[in-house]
Amino acid sequence: MTKKTYNIVSFLFIVLLLSACQSQTQAQKSTEKRNKKVTHIYLIGDSTMADYAGDYEPGKDYMKVRYPITGWGQVFQPFFVKDSLVSLKAAITTDSVEIIDRAYGGRSTRTFFQEGRWRYVYEHLEPNDYVIIQFGHNDGSEKNPERYVNIQGYKEFLRLFVSQTRQKGGNPIILTPVARNYPWKNEKLENVHGEYAQAPIDIAKEMNVPYIDLNKLSMEYFTKKGQDFTTTHYFMNLPEGLYEAYPKGQKDNTHFQPEGAKVVASLVFREFKNIIKSNKK
Repeated sequence: MTKKTYNIVSFLFIVLLLSACQSQTQAQKSTEKRNKKVTHIYLIGDSTMADYAGDYEPGKDYMKVRYPITGWGQVFQPFFVKDSLVSLKAAITTDSVEIIDRAYGGRSTRTFFQEGRWRYVYEHLEPNDYVIIQFGHNDGSEKNPERYVNIQGYKEFLRLFVSQTRQKGGNPIILTPVARNYPWKNEKLENVHGEYAQAPIDIAKEMNVPYIDLNKLSMEYFTKKGQDFTTTHYFMNLPEGLYEAYPKGQKDNTHFQPEGAKVVASLVFREFKNIIKSNKK
């Protein structure tokens, strides 16, 4: 064997050796990933639940075009740190929890289904995953016929989400719509959602599904904090010149600033833990 041939053979041997090592490393990582068990919690709903900081608007800088608007689902993941999982071990025995926020602005139960947004969740659902369902804000908007759904239709779509979640071995949890920052009467925040706040409870009882009355919980919490504090700290009522995305300021009593989103997320997490505990009994 000539020296030149020997060098070529040696080079090829080294390349093959490195390739084998790389393949082994990749296989090991793949195995570790498969072995690491994750419980997914899917969030389906509207703008009050959405994650504006993710790929909500691809190619746009959230801090420049949307901040400080924050959906409560956007800040839900931090509640599921490792220490918190200890209190949930009755139902969640995996290594970690991943929040997958599929909520999107302006969607009712009908449009969420028609646009294929539910299909994505259904196709990715795995046994023991959770689906947290919160609609109502847009379903009841008669002035927007492209999204409006009457009470009967609203209930039917909630039934569909529940039944199909169960088909995949998942765990549905129904929420009533979170409160808006109106109307206030005698220093108390009242219900603006009408029948659309009761319908989710009716379906939950009908189908024996856990539910969280987020409308009631958030109304009570905001009432305790008072109208002025709630308006300026929790909802998107902004002064001029403070945020790049809102140079003229804004008055919005539906969507949350980060502080408001965290409050709502904490209410949901607290009740989620209560559901886990009650299911254990």
